[in-house]
Amino acid sequence: MSVEKGYALDWIARNRDKIVEISDKVWEHAELGLIEFKSSALLADELKKQGFKVERGIADMPTAFLATWGAGKPVIGIMGEYDALPGLSQKKVPSNKTLQPGAPGHGCGHNIHGTSGMAAAIAVRIAMEKHKIKGTIRFFGCPAEENFSGKVYMVREGYFSDVDAVISHHPSTMNAADLRSSLAVNSIKFHFYGKASHAGASPEQGRSALDAVELMNTGVNYLREHVIQDARIHYVIEKGGDQPNIVPPYARSWYYVRAPERDQLEFIYNWILEIAKGAAIMTRTKVRTEFLEGSYNVIPNKAISELIVKNMREIGLPEYSDEDLKFAKEIAKTITLEMKIAQLKKSKRPGWEKLVDKLMDDEIPDPWGEGEVSHGSTDVADVSWQTPTVEFTTATWVLGTPGHSWQNVAQSAVGLGHNSLIFSAKVMAATSLDFLMNEEILNEAKKEHRQRVGNKKYRSPIPPENRPPLDIWEK
Repeated sequence: MSVEKGYALDWIARNRDKIVEISDKVWEHAELGLIEFKSSALLADELKKQGFKVERGIADMPTAFLATWGAGKPVIGIMGEYDALPGLSQKKVPSNKTLQPGAPGHGCGHNIHGTSGMAAAIAVRIAMEKHKIKGTIRFFGCPAEENFSGKVYMVREGYFSDVDAVISHHPSTMNAADLRSSLAVNSIKFHFYGKASHAGASPEQGRSALDAVELMNTGVNYLREHVIQDARIHYVIEKGGDQPNIVPPYARSWYYVRAPERDQLEFIYNWILEIAKGAAIMTRTKVRTEFLEGSYNVIPNKAISELIVKNMREIGLPEYSDEDLKFAKEIAKTITLEMKIAQLKKSKRPGWEKLVDKLMDDEIPDPWGEGEVSHGSTDVADVSWQTPTVEFTTATWVLGTPGHSWQNVAQSAVGLGHNSLIFSAKVMAATSLDFLMNEEILNEAKKEHRQRVGNKKYRSPIPPENRPPLDIWEK
């Protein structure tokens, strides 16, 4: 390991307690997307203390920020997220015990996500200053990944236009920098407007908005037979009326539509729009479409993934204490063997069978999944269309842990999560310094990126007139 990288990693090790403290505070704040005011300020303030120039409220989002240190090329970006998920409040115990009923919780480990990136950026800055390394390090504070694709607004405003490479980390059950893509997604709400009347005395005078919502859902469910296998369509009915004896004058559904490529997504999405219009015609109601968010599919980068794996192996996996392992074993009791096998098999990781009897992932496999599609979606994808980008994962949770669960929340604020936090910060710092100090590595990643994108053109999936839905939680 180079002296420069060693210096950065030593800083992270010496400041472990402080880094863990910040991550746990973000966990405690557990704020929803676009209103992560305390979490965003905590990370931004720490970066400012460490000498970064901090620009807050970027891309029309009060909780988005950009922290910069250095000048000139190359420009290396590190991303961090800090939004929580609704209704997942959970105590730091290995059983399902709510901390605050109905409150959000970090069911995707974004308390670690944001803090690991912050720590890595600071460590890189410390090494750059000490060893007179040229270039710029930027930390992107990215809100609302879970629900409103904050990075897509940042991309639209040009914040990644001059960045040479971007690295991001996400908590997971595995140590991996795989080569899978993701599903492009649109998130839309359908507002139906009818006419109220007494459902018993004069139903013929009413026009039911709820009927329109249900007919639309029925139409979409029949559509499922005629979409590509990797497409995903899911919805909830947010508003269906007030009480049974009133014909509902207003009803609302919320849809996610996903597909491997934007053109495939647009085909399905436009069909669904026609189904919504048809439902309105059948019920003599009116429909209004509210486009909330959209994102592309991930462009993987083998050169960066291989570099990340190399640094993972060089740094070495963290060791777990007896207390950590005791907690992990209790969590594992809440996950059936069938669930664990299904999740491991779905990963398509070579040799996944060897992990069935393991508690935590204790390996660092070569990058895998070229040509495969993960069935989740992420706004990291839109960044990956602008510049070489990889979001890798580290083992934070017991193998088989379901995503967006109370188990995720519990493990993200104890020793298991803390180990992942420090390990991932070291990996990001080392990889960033490789880019800053080795032009050949960076050029290889850029060349691959150009080849993968080819002649495809990126067009923001968000309509030009759309601004971030800052009032969404008030509706």
